[in-house]
Amino acid sequence: MDIEKQIEFDKIKEKWASLAVTKQAKEIINSQSFYLSESELRRNLKDTTDGRDLIEKFGTPPLPETEEIKETIMAAQKGCCLTPYQLERLERVLAAINRLKDYLKRGRIYGNNIAYYEENLYPENDLREEISRQIRNGAVDDYASKGLLQVRRQITKTEEQIKEKAAQIMRSNKEYMADSCYVMRNERVCVPVKKEYKSRIPGIVACKSSTGNTFFIEPSGIAKYYEELQLLKITEENEVGQVLYTLTSMAALKADIINGNIEIIEKLDYIFSKGKLSIDLDATEPEINTERRIVLKDARHPLMDKNINVPLQFEIGEGIQGIVITGPNTGGKTVAIKTVMINCLMAQCGLHVTCRKASICMNSLYLCDIGDGQDLAQNLSTFSAHIKNILGILKAADNESFVIMDELGSGTDPAEGMGIAVAVLEELRKKGCLFLVTTHYPEVKEYADRTQGIINARMAFDKETLCPVYEMVIGEAGESCAFYIAERLGMPAGILRMAASYAYGQNVVKDYGTGNKENNIKQQGGSRIKKARTGKSQKELRNKYQRGDSVIVFPDKKTGIVCEPVNEKGILKVQLKGKKIWINHKRVKLQAKAEELYPEDYDFSIIFDTVENRKTRHEMERKYTDKIIKY
Repeated sequence: MDIEKQIEFDKIKEKWASLAVTKQAKEIINSQSFYLSESELRRNLKDTTDGRDLIEKFGTPPLPETEEIKETIMAAQKGCCLTPYQLERLERVLAAINRLKDYLKRGRIYGNNIAYYEENLYPENDLREEISRQIRNGAVDDYASKGLLQVRRQITKTEEQIKEKAAQIMRSNKEYMADSCYVMRNERVCVPVKKEYKSRIPGIVACKSSTGNTFFIEPSGIAKYYEELQLLKITEENEVGQVLYTLTSMAALKADIINGNIEIIEKLDYIFSKGKLSIDLDATEPEINTERRIVLKDARHPLMDKNINVPLQFEIGEGIQGIVITGPNTGGKTVAIKTVMINCLMAQCGLHVTCRKASICMNSLYLCDIGDGQDLAQNLSTFSAHIKNILGILKAADNESFVIMDELGSGTDPAEGMGIAVAVLEELRKKGCLFLVTTHYPEVKEYADRTQGIINARMAFDKETLCPVYEMVIGEAGESCAFYIAERLGMPAGILRMAASYAYGQNVVKDYGTGNKENNIKQQGGSRIKKARTGKSQKELRNKYQRGDSVIVFPDKKTGIVCEPVNEKGILKVQLKGKKIWINHKRVKLQAKAEELYPEDYDFSIIFDTVENRKTRHEMERKYTDKIIKY
């Protein structure tokens, strides 16, 4: 049994997880189960309240995402050199820790317990400032070290010298140039030289144009500058590496402190996600008891719109162990029992509940049977699935369990289903668990009336408007209201009395009054099945026109001879002068039957076949041939 899915707590978890920032907090939420330790539960409920209080006073806390930083710190500990990007991300997390510390400090003036987590956060400002000074825009800054600044200035100077030398060569050899400015080819400064003058400019051909008319030559006069530039870049790389390794070493030394900060962030993220959920659901902190008592005031299912939801008033315990809820279909029975259980489960998971006020007992187990449970893959019918769930519930339930069952005993013969329902309730009563059950069986209502510790409840229904009120009235048995609804919708009196006799016996019928008329239900016209025409009409058509019959074809009134009789679509084939045609039988009139025109066993191929086809057929009768008959 997937209880969370049946009562829709899985959807609450999805919403809850979406409010968390860190991956670790989301994983904790998805695997969250209810607490069995009273002290642990009370502590977690207080955390939820304190988290909500801080959010309402100071806004959303500045919590950073931590997964990437955990990987970065792990790499630093292994001796890997961190990249400028990784160091920048680390610096941002350290800055966020500083902001979070300030955020929590403000909460201490209100005596908020969550605010004291601030004492366990260490932003490591020295490391943060070093990273901020030496890493800018995803790269090591020029001023990270004196040596780096000097070498980069020399690199810039050398690059300018290369460009000036190239420009000088182009000015001196203007007539050989294909263009007025130098270009970069393969990261080298090249001059564009006309094909016919390529030997006039000493140097290395880097490439040529697509037409082959221009050669891009790296002049030999700037080669010495490139050698100097390469040495400078090696020096720059060494300086950058030194800066990165120094910062990586600093991060590795602070790894334990940073990991400790991350743990606090993830814990705070989990706590604040509960506070955010409480605000989103407009929930309140419940009272917790261990006295097997549940009291809900103005409760609602957390997934229902608060503006249209009818608040539920519910109470069980203090001598009442089970409640049997009855009432009409769509009256809100299933929603009511789901509302009770989901609020109890949320409270025992350390969450606030969607009630104005609530006192909820701790339960060692939550068990439910809701939905038809039909499973074609396992060959389970609705009733079989219910029985399978019920057996599992009866095996697991004890005096600390909370059980809900929807439409107990349904899906089979009413008399036998009623018997099973009563037997199951009696077993639950003996086990001492709290339970809520919905049913339509009057015998189950009677059982609840006469059994100590079990009471009836009903979902209110407006018989005038035929609308459910969605209000639970504890202590009263309800009606299914099937006859009221059928009567108001116009079911004739005769049918209603017959239904009453089958439901309550013949003696009740004479006292059963209805204002409806005795008239029977009028049959309304509708679409009818069309059967295919077969039998006599088809036979008549087939007999009407036979091969060899002489017919008149309209509208031209030409005379023809039937080649093929009428098919199932009413079409026949007629030989006219020089051609054969397919035509509807309605456009043909019989002129003379074949037996009147031809002797018996007459060979009609003389009329309908060509001379060539007749010869081929005659040849086929005598021997094998590869000729074919053409139609």
